Amino acid sequence: MAPNPTSDWILLHDRFYRKQEIYSLSWKQTDLSKFMIASAQFGGPIAMIRDDKKVLLLQKQQPIKPTIYIYSSAGILIEQILWDKGRIVSLGWTDQEQLVVVTEDGSVKLYPLYGTNTQFTLGKDAKEFGIIDCQIWGTGLVAMTGNYQLISVTNFDEPRPKPMADTGLIEPPHSWAVIPPQYTLSRHVEVLIATGATVLVVDSKESQDQLLQQGPFTKMEVSPNGKFLALFTVDGKLWVVSTDFQKNLSEYLTKSKIPPQQLVWCGTDSVVLYWDKIVLMVGPFGDWIKFTYDDPIYLAAEVDGIRIISNEKCELLQKVPAATEEIFKIGSTSPAAMLYDALDHYERKSPKADENIRSIKADLIDAVDCCVEAAGFEFHHHYQRSLLKAASFGKCFLDHYNADRFVDMAQTIRVLNAVRFYDIGIPLTYAQYKRLTPEALVDRLVQRNHHLLAYRIAEYLHVRTDKVLIHWACAKIKSSSDDDDTLCRTIVDKLAKKPGLSYAEIATTAYNSGQTRLATKLLDYESRAADQVQLLMSMEEDETALIKAIESGDTDMVYLVIFHLKRKLPLGEFFRAINNKPLACNLLEVYCKEQDKELLKDFYYQDDRRIESANVILSEGFDMDVATERISKLKVAGKTYHEDREHVFEAKSVDEAVKLLQFQVQLEKDTNQPFTGLSVSETIYKCTVLGQHAKATKIRGDFKVPDKRFWWVKLRALVEVRDWENLEKLAKSKSPIGYEPFVEECIKAKQYQEASKYILKCDPPVRPMLFIKIGAFKEAGEQAFLNKDMEGLRQVRAKCTNHIVAQELDSLLAQLNAK
Repeated sequence: MAPNPTSDWILLHDRFYRKQEIYSLSWKQTDLSKFMIASAQFGGPIAMIRDDKKVLLLQKQQPIKPTIYIYSSAGILIEQILWDKGRIVSLGWTDQEQLVVVTEDGSVKLYPLYGTNTQFTLGKDAKEFGIIDCQIWGTGLVAMTGNYQLISVTNFDEPRPKPMADTGLIEPPHSWAVIPPQYTLSRHVEVLIATGATVLVVDSKESQDQLLQQGPFTKMEVSPNGKFLALFTVDGKLWVVSTDFQKNLSEYLTKSKIPPQQLVWCGTDSVVLYWDKIVLMVGPFGDWIKFTYDDPIYLAAEVDGIRIISNEKCELLQKVPAATEEIFKIGSTSPAAMLYDALDHYERKSPKADENIRSIKADLIDAVDCCVEAAGFEFHHHYQRSLLKAASFGKCFLDHYNADRFVDMAQTIRVLNAVRFYDIGIPLTYAQYKRLTPEALVDRLVQRNHHLLAYRIAEYLHVRTDKVLIHWACAKIKSSSDDDDTLCRTIVDKLAKKPGLSYAEIATTAYNSGQTRLATKLLDYESRAADQVQLLMSMEEDETALIKAIESGDTDMVYLVIFHLKRKLPLGEFFRAINNKPLACNLLEVYCKEQDKELLKDFYYQDDRRIESANVILSEGFDMDVATERISKLKVAGKTYHEDREHVFEAKSVDEAVKLLQFQVQLEKDTNQPFTGLSVSETIYKCTVLGQHAKATKIRGDFKVPDKRFWWVKLRALVEVRDWENLEKLAKSKSPIGYEPFVEECIKAKQYQEASKYILKCDPPVRPMLFIKIGAFKEAGEQAFLNKDMEGLRQVRAKCTNHIVAQELDSLLAQLNAK
């Protein structure tokens, strides 16, 4: 028979509290007062180690070496850590259920429930002065050094120890507490230090004295929401204020000047103090409840209550939720209570059931919702079922009701009951579950290696199962004694239902466990080339990594492996590794042509690609500014071309380039003018400009420059320097390009007088237009008349602007017409 739900209720002023037993503990601890204890929130594990400050009689089975024991809330041993790493100052837990151990020398170690620990140090000051105390919260810590200064770490994932403002202390504080950054206005951690009769508020920038007179304060504790502060004074008074010290909320005289062993908040409504064998709960109006315990206990604070852990049992002390109180409170006539009562009458086939339903018809929706909510707050299965049954009964009388909330609650209760099971030992309340979130609960189960339960809950709640499967596979590799093939097949078969799952982390675990072959086999199933290749490189499976990179078609990935190989291997081995892989070779060539010519030459040399090597040397030669160096490079390239019958043209071209360079070097000596790098035509041009006509003619002969090109180059050079005398000499020879170019070049240089000298040497039909270009309309007309070109003469007349010349042109036109 289920106990009456109100049998463990206790009234504190106008509010009910309940203390219910959750587990009978299976551990063999006898005196919790002799241990340093830390409990994780949300029904998390309990860590304890013998406190070396307290005398403890050695027992037969007790280990001589200090050991950290980690238990579930049900008292089942999860893990134990032999401790030989220095004196422990403080224990705590992160939000991810990693045990934080802070030692006197300033080192901080983080231990997951299963797996490899990590560590960091708190800096030079911590090592020099030592750590005397430390306060830990879910994401960080604040440590106090031997010279009473503070060091904060606000993120365990990326620990960066930072000194806080100078405290100004010269003696140990009476007590101190931390307000985590998420609860402060500045979003920076704040530390409250009780010294003298006052409290200092210290942050990263300053220390503020609150100028209090009520101290000294021997104990202090910040509420779970960071808004309130409970302080215990030397004269035995419990004082509750807001954390900004602006509001005095409550005072209570305990009649005990001995400070309590623990001062803990029960939710945000009351404060619990624990002395040896006595637990005192004080409400906001000075009301109190006293509990007595024969054995030592430990109070573990939760967001909505306190876990009371003793030698024999784990209890939960919490405020009775409003929905539960509304239904089960003696004499309650609320709609929810009437609905619950109506179900009882219905099951006993009493007509009063209909009467109850009719009386609350207007509030039936609220009554159903209240029963659904109350079901979530119950630990006892009987009342969970009866409350959900009452809600379901009430739904039958509603025309329209959204049952999503009912379904969600039924799912939630199933999940909560599963994790509360003794072997799992996570006594989550509904309020804690909503705060923690289903994803975080699944992560916690995974960290405890409850993979099957985590997987089923994740599937049931439609949460991603990837992490669960990957963690299971990693744990399987670490613990299994099967051979690589069997283990790989087992893992792949399990993970096959989840396409796209990453095998990289699993393969990494296998590699770190010394199972390289298994890691390689697992990576064959990895769909993401980037993860696959990176891990293969770290495993020194370089050839496989290169093959996988090439298969992926990602050129960046191929380059990544190529450069990794180049850094790692001697040059010869590097080239052998990529030689039979065309894509890798092509990409290396493309890179080297832009960035590393020496490597490209080495690559061609080892592959006996002599012509490609000569091409590189040739390219290098032309990039050089010093003529002698360029000549030597070209000669090396030319020698290679000469040795290959299929590259006669290249050999001849290089020889001519060398010959031209040598000629240019001599010209530079003779003229003190730069010639290196010029082409044959440019060299002839520059020689002509400088008056070195014999040299220009020699170049023409040596390099068999065609007559037309030579005349064009020389013509332009002579016009450029206005050397009309030599231009006339040139024109006296028979021109292979005709004489129109002479006229055109002179016109471009605006030398019309010079141009006129060569027009009469041109063919008669073009003479009129050439004369027009230099503005000689009369001569143009005469040439057109001589050519008997009526149309040409008309064009000349049309363009003529000189009145006198125009009359002459008209006369010529008349004569031509008469004929």
